[in-house]
Amino acid sequence: MMGRKRAVAAAAYAGVFLLLAACGSPANPQTSPASAKQTEAPAAQAEQAGETNRIKASVVQVIDGDTIKVKLNGKEETVRFLLVDTPETHHPKLGEQPFGKEASDFTKALLTDKTVELEQDVSPGPDKYGRYLYYIYIDGKSVQEMLLEKGLARVAYIYVPNVKYVDRYRAIQEKAQQAGVGIWSVENYAREDGYHPEAVGEAGKQGKKESKNPNVTSPSKQAVPPSGAKQTSVYYASCKEARAAGAAPLHKGEPGYRPEMDGDKDGIACE
Repeated sequence: MMGRKRAVAAAAYAGVFLLLAACGSPANPQTSPASAKQTEAPAAQAEQAGETNRIKASVVQVIDGDTIKVKLNGKEETVRFLLVDTPETHHPKLGEQPFGKEASDFTKALLTDKTVELEQDVSPGPDKYGRYLYYIYIDGKSVQEMLLEKGLARVAYIYVPNVKYVDRYRAIQEKAQQAGVGIWSVENYAREDGYHPEAVGEAGKQGKKESKNPNVTSPSKQAVPPSGAKQTSVYYASCKEARAAGAAPLHKGEPGYRPEMDGDKDGIACE
């Protein structure tokens, strides 16, 4: 009799246990698409930030073509554009250089009161002048590249390790040089060691000389030696004409040389 009672009790306990297990154990849930997105979003944002390494900043002031002031981390900071150099506009020693105003006006029109993105290279600075060093973007476009394309800047101040885009910038600069735009429109103005305003002055003087004796290529109006001038087998009305013929520079005694074309009287004309 006792054995039968124990068997009944054991069966009852087993039934209760199975009932509780069925009611209390949750079904195995499947993660909903919405939950998956919420989980993945921070990771994706972190990955994107890591790839671009850009931060947003409000432009407070445009100082010149390659320097601005921005609000960064709640503070006003000066930012110098990495890897490019525009001509000066108000340098204490150099003053305003040719194309400096054009570069400054371009950057002002582009960035004044705008929000930009700053991308650092290996080291954001500050440099010895207290300026932070960044690649600058506006609406996703590189400001450095725009300045180089328009011939308003040259590739410069290349210091390891901040050289991420130097090859790209040089390729853009080469196209501007070939097109002869901006600073590249004047021979020998922009060089590896900086800008040389004296080259602009020389070009201006040369242009005035040549304007007095325009190079007319029409056969019916070909320039001829003035009366009384020593006749030679070759005559060039200007250095421009001599250069176009591939004859420049002209040395004293060579066909086409004339003292009037030798500005510094060193025996070499159209240097």
